[in-house]
Amino acid sequence: MLGAGWTQAVALAAAFAIAVLATPAGISGAVLLLPFQVSVLGTPSPAVTPTNLLYNVVATPGALYGYWRQGQTGGRLALVLIAGTLPGVIAGSVIRVEVLPGARVFDLVVAAVLLPLGIWLALTLPIRADGEAKKARAVPLPVLILLAAAVGCVGGIYGIGGGSILAPVLIGTGRPPRQVAPAALASTFVTSVAGVITFLLLSVHHHGQVAPDWPTGIALGIGGLAGAYTGARIQRHLPDTVIRRVMGILVVAIGARYLWSGLG
Repeated sequence: MLGAGWTQAVALAAAFAIAVLATPAGISGAVLLLPFQVSVLGTPSPAVTPTNLLYNVVATPGALYGYWRQGQTGGRLALVLIAGTLPGVIAGSVIRVEVLPGARVFDLVVAAVLLPLGIWLALTLPIRADGEAKKARAVPLPVLILLAAAVGCVGGIYGIGGGSILAPVLIGTGRPPRQVAPAALASTFVTSVAGVITFLLLSVHHHGQVAPDWPTGIALGIGGLAGAYTGARIQRHLPDTVIRRVMGILVVAIGARYLWSGLG
């Protein structure tokens, strides 16, 4: 365990570095920050989950403001995603505290999120935000809301915004990335705020470490905000496919490590 001041300094630097690498690959730094908190910072379970959600609360408003300045608000799609992810993240937060509070079983949750994500990164080609969308396949509204609810539940358990999972799914159905990105990000922000509040309410009735680690979460968010901005600026200078392949292999390796730990 690091001293308190060092913990925040390391958290800020790590969040910056991870966001610089993750943003060009098209994923949220929150996905990799949770295992970093567990393995390096020693953030206790289940407090590590709301601390990771706090990262999104601090880090995403800058990007949302950028989209708003460009006239991209996500529109009706953002409202639909929020309608599903909001109850989902509340349910996931309760499951995390009541059913999955232990560190070992949570290792399996981390592996279940990271392994498919890493494989997807390694095997698929990047999609530019300004790229041409293929013909969209209509997804019935009830199905989309149920999908968003399931993703929100995963977000509440793991500590990520649902948008990082929903975005590639929606783009895969043919929706244009310019429409999906702000909607998914809005969903991530709202569900992260709801998740943090839910964990705070749950902490009132639990003696364990359930509430977020505020100094660490805020430091992570500030580092991630700066790192995502930097990563977005340098993205055009980096080979997209190579970045995704390297990140995919890294994510798979981390996921495999947590799978081994959870089964050991």
